[in-house]
Amino acid sequence: MNNNKEYLEFAKEVAYKAGEIMLKYFKQDNGSTYKEDNTIVTLADKEINSYLIKRVQEKFPTHSVDGEEEQYSKSNHIWVCDPVDGTAMYARHIPVAVFSLALVIDGVPEIGVVYDPFTDNLYYASKGNGAFRNSDKISVNNCNFNDMRSLSNIDIWNGSQYDVLQVLKELNNKTYVVSIGSCIRASMCVASGDFNLEIFPGGKRKHCDVAAVKIIVEEAGGKVTNFFGKDQRYDTDINGAIISNGIVHDEVINILKKYIKE
Repeated sequence: MNNNKEYLEFAKEVAYKAGEIMLKYFKQDNGSTYKEDNTIVTLADKEINSYLIKRVQEKFPTHSVDGEEEQYSKSNHIWVCDPVDGTAMYARHIPVAVFSLALVIDGVPEIGVVYDPFTDNLYYASKGNGAFRNSDKISVNNCNFNDMRSLSNIDIWNGSQYDVLQVLKELNNKTYVVSIGSCIRASMCVASGDFNLEIFPGGKRKHCDVAAVKIIVEEAGGKVTNFFGKDQRYDTDINGAIISNGIVHDEVINILKKYIKE
């Protein structure tokens, strides 16, 4: 896309502003409340989502916004946003949370940015141009399971679309498993080579968590599919996400298929 450079610069600007908002509320009362699905939302989530809509209306009035907290308009050019991923940690003043934004065109992410304001690290990618952390190009690692360097993140929460407890037990014999509290932050660890796997069992409205991840991890040389090894759209509900260095991907899919039916 000829406009990708302009779109990426816009996404970076929004990301840095979102980071300012996150830091503003981090050390004070962040107004955390519970939504109908029993997940936490804070003042930062709402303010960032509203700010994004305002900026898109000004800059790209024919585009739409699909934020985790608020949506605007309908278009085939959709800015898909998770204002604060890791809200449960953020609401408790634990610095594991990031902002995520992707431009999804006809279901396919073309631009992705993720900003961690606590480390001042901006992860970003555009189609065909590689993935970066700040100005440094990043890439996934080459770790197989049973490699002592193998580190994997699995998200588990009550009410997730898929029960991955048995998967966790089996993988725990192959790789060191953690859960840091933010799918997107963990996925950036995959993109930068620190982790070799992230399993995300979300479905309804959870494309907001994976849209930017999809392009950043794949531009870093990794692989992102649904739970059954298939590609999927990122402007609607997803069927889970397997985010990996590519090397372990098929093995993970085969393990999942033992316990989870498509």
